[in-house]
Amino acid sequence: MGSPARPRLRRKEARPGELLSAALDTFREKGFAATRMDDIAARAGVSKGTIYLYYPSKEAVFEAMVRANLLPNIERMEAAIADEERSSADRLRLLVTAFGEIAGDARLVAVPKLVLAEAGNFPEMARFYRHEVIGRALSLVSGVLEAGMAHGEFRRLDAALTARLFLAPVIVAALWQTTFVPVEDAPVPPADLLRLHLDLFLRSIAADASGGAP
Repeated sequence: MGSPARPRLRRKEARPGELLSAALDTFREKGFAATRMDDIAARAGVSKGTIYLYYPSKEAVFEAMVRANLLPNIERMEAAIADEERSSADRLRLLVTAFGEIAGDARLVAVPKLVLAEAGNFPEMARFYRHEVIGRALSLVSGVLEAGMAHGEFRRLDAALTARLFLAPVIVAALWQTTFVPVEDAPVPPADLLRLHLDLFLRSIAADASGGAP
C-alpha cells in the first residue's frame, strides 16, 4: 500500500485572490456593516488570522476587492479607447459595451449598490470608490468628449458635466439589476438599455451643421 497522498498546497500568491473573492460574496450577502472578518475567513476556508496577514482591516479588504475586481475593467477600457484612429463616437460605443458587460455581471454590480447603501455610515468607503472607480470612469468619458469637440464631432459642451450625464444611466442600470430585476417579469438586458442611451446621447451632442455652439 502506497503512502497517503500529500495535501495539495495552495500557492501563497493565489491566496489574496481567494480572500477577495470570498469578501465580495460575503459583502453581497451581508452588506459591509454586518460583515465580520470571521465571515470572510469562513467563506474562504481560512483562519481569521490569515486575512490579517494580507489586510489590516475590513476597509482594506474592501479597497483591495474593488481594485482586484473593478479596476481591471477600467484599465481595459482605457486601453480600448487609446486608438486615436477611432472616431470619438466609436470610442463611446466601446465604453458603453464595456459598461453593459459590467452591469450584466451579478457579482460586480453588487459593489455600487453596497457603496450606495452604506455611504452614510462609511463615508471613507464612498470617497475611495468615488475616486478610484467613478472618478476614473468620468475621466475616460470626458476625455473622449473633449476629443470629439476638438475634432468637430460634438458640439461644445462642458465635458465634465456632460460626462456625468453620460454615466448616470450606466449607474442606474447597475443599481436596477440588483434592486428590481429579481422581481421583474420581463427584465431588460442592461446592454440593450445602454445602447439606446448611447444613441439618444450621441444625437443630443452631435455638432450642428455650422459647427457652432449649442
